[in-house]
Amino acid sequence: LAQLRTLQDWTLRYALASVPGVAEIATVGGAIREYQVLVDPLKLLAYQIPVGRVIEAVRASNQDTGGRLLELAGHEYVIRGHGYITGVDDLRRIPLRTSERGAPVLVGDVAEVVLGAAMQRGLAELDGDGETVGGIVVMRLGQNALRVIDAVKARIEELRPGLPPGVELVVTYDRSELIQRAIATLRHTLLEEMVVVAVVIIVFLMHLRSALIPILTVPVGVALAFIPMQQQHLTANIMSLGGIAIAIVPSSRYPTPWPCCSPAAASSTCS
Repeated sequence: LAQLRTLQDWTLRYALASVPGVAEIATVGGAIREYQVLVDPLKLLAYQIPVGRVIEAVRASNQDTGGRLLELAGHEYVIRGHGYITGVDDLRRIPLRTSERGAPVLVGDVAEVVLGAAMQRGLAELDGDGETVGGIVVMRLGQNALRVIDAVKARIEELRPGLPPGVELVVTYDRSELIQRAIATLRHTLLEEMVVVAVVIIVFLMHLRSALIPILTVPVGVALAFIPMQQQHLTANIMSLGGIAIAIVPSSRYPTPWPCCSPAAASSTCS
């Protein structure tokens, strides 16, 4: 789990976060590696070293240190010390103080330095087969979801050949399938309403040109509904597409009555 989390945080996360339209990659599960300094209180008491001194020494030894300029042969050289820790032994060799005999007291003399896992606040599991590490792709606000998903899929296929042996990248939730079904539902509703209303008008009125009215007005009305959405930079989601599909049904299947069927002319015969 620690190796999977490291692969996710330092390889996959940066590769997927560079896709246009992606805001971040939220990692779920796994174990975060960390250096753990297990201080022995008795040894600290024997050397008369407070815990705060150990914390300060570890923090100071894990950062860059800037120096001054050194001029050699007419050239200036900037002195900078790189103090980043690369392993457990680097932490063990950090000096804390000198003993009465002048010997340095190191972190390894008063503590046990190990490589462990940070405290877990949650876990991820796949199909009941055990723990795993997951990544959630968070899209930027106002982006085209289908375009971003397609770009993420293409980047995942580029990353698959470089995965370590035994590591498999599995897509557990693909939002594009839901979007495609929503678009297909709206398309089916449009075609169904245009055909049904046109057939009803042709059968009852026996007039072909009158059937062209719903065939033209229904798709034009839906297209006009997207114009103000585009001007206001509003994206179409499942709710908006479902609302348009619902609005088509009553307006098409239940047309307004003819003028002769108004309450004032209720006693007259309507044709």
